[in-house]
Amino acid sequence: MSAVVTILFLAALPISELRGAIPVAIGVYGFDPISAYLLGVAGNLLPVPILLKLLGPVTELLRRFWVFDRLLGWLFARTRRRHRAQIERLGAVALVLFVAIPLPATGAWTGVLIAHVFGIPFRYAFPLIALGVSLAGVLVTLATLGVIKLFL
Repeated sequence: MSAVVTILFLAALPISELRGAIPVAIGVYGFDPISAYLLGVAGNLLPVPILLKLLGPVTELLRRFWVFDRLLGWLFARTRRRHRAQIERLGAVALVLFVAIPLPATGAWTGVLIAHVFGIPFRYAFPLIALGVSLAGVLVTLATLGVIKLFL
């Protein structure tokens, strides 16, 4: 498998996303920072439109079964109740910031889940998630290069 495909694949995975792909691209494969950034962002965004389009129908299918209906109903209601204030206060910025923070359990995949749970339509969700991924890519690239350490 070529290095480019490996980086795209790593960036598309829900565990590593670009937070793992960019350091691997720079540190292991010797990519320049701009190429690593572009591959990381592109790979991280590859599954987003598919997930945004399929999550609704998959949820509807699962909710036909009472076990999943109860579980998903409880989970969605709990999530909305616990995070509605932040979403209402920050609006679209909340989704961008959540995706942009390069920490575990944040990122494009979780951003898709947030968009689904809060009913954010595709035409708004995709650009917001893309902006968050782009910002996260800048932060991860700078951290990988050690630039952020200079200011902390």
